[in-house]
Amino acid sequence: MRKFNIRKVLDGLTAGSSSASQQQQPQQHPPGNREPEIQETLQSEHFQLCKTVRHGFPYQPSALAFDPVQKILAVGTQTGALRLFGRPGVECYCQHDSGAAVIQLQFLINEGALVSALADDTLHLWNLRQKRPAILHSLKFCRERVTFCHLPFQSKWLYVGTERGNIHIVNVESFTLSGYVIMWNKAIELSSKSHPGPVVHISDNPMDEGKLLIGFESGTVVLWDLKSKKADYRYTYDEAIHSVAWHHEGKQFICSHSDGTLTIWNVRSPAKPVQTITPHGKQLKDGKKPEPCKPILKVEFKTTRSGEPFIILSGGLSYDTVGRRPCLTVMHGKSTAVLEMDYSIVDFLTLCETPYPNDFQEPYAVVVLLEKDLVLIDLAQNGYPIFENPYPLSIHESPVTCCEYFADCPVDLIPALYSVGARQKRQGYSKKEWPINGGNWGLGSQSYPEIIITGHADGSIKFWDASAITLQVLYKLKTSKVFEKSRNKDEKPNTDIVDEDPYAIQIISWCPESRMLCIAGVSAHVIIYRFSKQEVITEVIPMLEVRLLYEISDVETPEGEQAPPLPTPVGSANPQPTPPQSHPSTSSSSSDGLRDNVPCLKVKSSPLKQSPGYQTELVIQLVWVGGEPPQQITSLAVNSSYGLVVFGNCNGIAMVDYLQKAVLLNLGTIELYGSNDPYRREPRSPRKSRQPSGGLCDISEGAVVPEDRCKSPTSGSSSPHNSDDEQKMNNFIEKVKIKSRKFSKMVASDIEQKLVLKEKMSQVFIKTPFTAKMSRKLSLPTDLKPDLDIKDNSFSRSRSSSVTSIDKESREAISALHFCETFTRKTDSAPSPCLWVGTTLGTVLVIALNLPPGGEQRLLQPVIVSPSGTILRLKGAILRMAFLDSTGCLVPPAHEPWKEHNVPEEKDEKEKVKKRRPVSVSPSSSQEISENQYAVICSEKQAKVISLPTQNCAYKQNITETSFVLRGDIVSLSSSICLACFCANGHIMTFSLPSLRPLLDVYYLPLTNMRIARTFCFTNNGQALYLVSPTEVQRLTYSQETCENLQEMLGELFTPVETPEAPNRGFFKGLFGGGAQSLDREELFGESSSGKASRSLAQHIPGPGGIEGVKGAASGVVGELARARLALDERGQKLSDLEERTAAMLSSADSFSKHAHEMMLKYKDKKWYQF
Repeated sequence: MRKFNIRKVLDGLTAGSSSASQQQQPQQHPPGNREPEIQETLQSEHFQLCKTVRHGFPYQPSALAFDPVQKILAVGTQTGALRLFGRPGVECYCQHDSGAAVIQLQFLINEGALVSALADDTLHLWNLRQKRPAILHSLKFCRERVTFCHLPFQSKWLYVGTERGNIHIVNVESFTLSGYVIMWNKAIELSSKSHPGPVVHISDNPMDEGKLLIGFESGTVVLWDLKSKKADYRYTYDEAIHSVAWHHEGKQFICSHSDGTLTIWNVRSPAKPVQTITPHGKQLKDGKKPEPCKPILKVEFKTTRSGEPFIILSGGLSYDTVGRRPCLTVMHGKSTAVLEMDYSIVDFLTLCETPYPNDFQEPYAVVVLLEKDLVLIDLAQNGYPIFENPYPLSIHESPVTCCEYFADCPVDLIPALYSVGARQKRQGYSKKEWPINGGNWGLGSQSYPEIIITGHADGSIKFWDASAITLQVLYKLKTSKVFEKSRNKDEKPNTDIVDEDPYAIQIISWCPESRMLCIAGVSAHVIIYRFSKQEVITEVIPMLEVRLLYEISDVETPEGEQAPPLPTPVGSANPQPTPPQSHPSTSSSSSDGLRDNVPCLKVKSSPLKQSPGYQTELVIQLVWVGGEPPQQITSLAVNSSYGLVVFGNCNGIAMVDYLQKAVLLNLGTIELYGSNDPYRREPRSPRKSRQPSGGLCDISEGAVVPEDRCKSPTSGSSSPHNSDDEQKMNNFIEKVKIKSRKFSKMVASDIEQKLVLKEKMSQVFIKTPFTAKMSRKLSLPTDLKPDLDIKDNSFSRSRSSSVTSIDKESREAISALHFCETFTRKTDSAPSPCLWVGTTLGTVLVIALNLPPGGEQRLLQPVIVSPSGTILRLKGAILRMAFLDSTGCLVPPAHEPWKEHNVPEEKDEKEKVKKRRPVSVSPSSSQEISENQYAVICSEKQAKVISLPTQNCAYKQNITETSFVLRGDIVSLSSSICLACFCANGHIMTFSLPSLRPLLDVYYLPLTNMRIARTFCFTNNGQALYLVSPTEVQRLTYSQETCENLQEMLGELFTPVETPEAPNRGFFKGLFGGGAQSLDREELFGESSSGKASRSLAQHIPGPGGIEGVKGAASGVVGELARARLALDERGQKLSDLEERTAAMLSSADSFSKHAHEMMLKYKDKKWYQF
């Protein structure tokens, strides 16, 4: 064998990864039986790992800001994340390194910059003029806690209020403190004996920038004269203040208080408020004060030219409205509208036509940031309808329980899903366009279709268009529609094995080419769907019930070093035929009153109207057996060409022909082995209690908030994102949490009942064209001894020695299933349809499929299923299987092309379409049948490439010794294929195929919770994703090419926009004074007049962002290129800025000249007394 040089593995390799796992271990073959050399094109330089985009609703939002000129919305979160939204498709995610909560955001309006204030008392200046925003400056307050910030429009001086009640002033250009400080004890009355509390509000008078309004929490408001450095007026009220807002004329302001009242004050009348309003208080008849209400957390006061002002507020409901949803109240003239929200209100902002605070505001919309949603209300239409939200913020509408990602799908799929999804849209939205429309789209070169499918706790499935790093919902399917629902909450079906979310999706199996969809749910149910563009009414929903029972005790590995020798092959490879399984029994209890033969959910008996889209083809349910609920399904596969679906759990495996609606195979896991079982197992004693309630239930991770529920299937089996990753999640819980759930014993009154059950369940249900006697015990012939190294013998006992005792309590579950057309036995001369089955103990078994001819015969003749006797062995639970042809190309499973099945076809056409397509797309394997194939098998610990039909191990790679693989996928990249793995220790690795050379090993992220394990998936073209929070999807790439093109694909947040003209002051105001008074802040706050600030008060930290930061970081040849590109960018940016400024000055000069000429003409012939 040629030895591969693995020195080229990326520099990102960390010492933490096991060195042993990096060593190539090609299996030696006897001379003359050498594997043909396959030229591999993928090298380590084709791989690079980087995050691309984050989609979904910002998790745990805490702050909101809007740039009214750039039309960009910013949302900050409690974890220090920053999400920026422009027009639909323009989104950006940034993260503060400290992870502290964002308490406030302030745009430098139309400047392409943003200031964030964090709970750790730091201020950060973000540069938004680059595609990936970065921090230019930071300022850390050392002695005071920041509570409120205010940046006046077109000012470079930021006012910062603190918990001590002081106000500091920061120059946002240099991010340094001014020596000018407003001390709390100078602001309040000298006679006041108490501290006024933290600063909760700062704003300047819209008509006079020299007057600053300061609100203290205790209820004191101060109008501070910046020039004279003293308080002009002080306004006191008994109740604590939450927010303050100005009328645009600067003569009145409004305060919201903790007792649910609003007070309106005249600036010059500090004695008492002009008006006190309790919007939701009951007015008492005898003139008494209305009853106190909940605090009004925020109020906004917006004026219009043509009518009454708007007063918009959140909170303030009366205390007797128990259970009432959070509300936003809009008061306009005499009308008051109370708008109920689905979640509590975090913040809201009124969007106005002008950025100038001293002009009529003309509000047109309110953006409301809720705990789990973003709502935009149209103020211009009657009834205040909401805008239809174009952002993909509804991922978490119901908690995500599993996820699948498909890149390079058939091109007609997205239009087809979009057309059926368009009919599902709600009505009653505002007719106007979405008003947050800043930024520009990126120029992506990626053109292949990408689809993400999410499964949810309520049984819904969503299809998303994920092409070109955007995300848009295409279609939503509700799988729970086929089941009867209990009318009221007390009527819980007694067959439920989960207390909540009985319809939750665990596994999704989808064939994009045929559009066949199959799902497995938490209540041990499987539903098969067909795609149709026609609406149909299904009179009776097709249904099958399956009994799967396990009755062997805990696994015992052979004590010797070697596995026990397997018997020699018997003459026939077919098992004794048995009659087909009878139709599902309807009995509800066994002889002693135990629940028996009952499914967990009840399928609807009434006709079901099925809209265009995915329509139910068949519902399969596992039933209770002898008082024990069915175990949850751990793996699932569907094949449209064969018309078969197969699923397994920790009890066994079942195969169903969904065309004939018949059960073909129903075997316990142990019965798959027959007499070749390498384990010593003893009969189980009858179980005495029911299994603990399973389901997508919470996994305790310390104090976890309810929203962060890690809904993961448990009770002996688990189901993450795909049909092959279930057992690993249970192992993860056992390893990391050091907990194990013991399987309860089955209830049975005596030995006799156990024998009756054994009689029922030990049959192998295999459809054959003729009948014969039932075989109670099945001896499976084999052509292969287990491929088991002596040193590997320990793995069958456990994943690692430390959890031996835990693993011994779990059963051997079916963890991977793969339909294919390949060599089932060593003696085969041609490939044939078969099913490869992987288990959690590292065994791969092969089941041969004998399919009838296509057309009408497919529906009349039975499919014959027979275990082949082939057994292969690996370390750890089997996760994924795939097949390569002799040239190293992937052999995809067979599939039917999609056709509309609800429309009658011509007979000839029908015959033509129903013929099965050849499985392999590769011409070499279909034309030259004698050529060999390779089976690629990935487990939790290792990967093997096995040559077929010889079944020799061609290549082997131990992926990890100390951890275990959570997800493994065989994916295509750069016209080649590789194996991509994500380990529980946080490493992402790729291996070439078929030689399994390590190409990439990067430490990416540690597995901190089950959500990541359940949703992480790789797909073609170097794409991957996982659920980074309960509401957000993080996409990443491991392709060097995509990383290089990412900058072009990302959208631009900042676009050059001219700032609107300032409001006209009017002739009289200009002549006699009045109107807005400007202030030379530079003179007032600059170092020359106010001196230097105390060095110990705050520390300046230069940021890594912007062009300077990138310059410093760049190095090497790539760095030189990057520097050259940056220099060009910088120069171009400066030139464009200069050009813009010149153009602005020219237009300003033109406008001034025009106005001067008009004034001269107007007053040329008038006398002085006519003015």
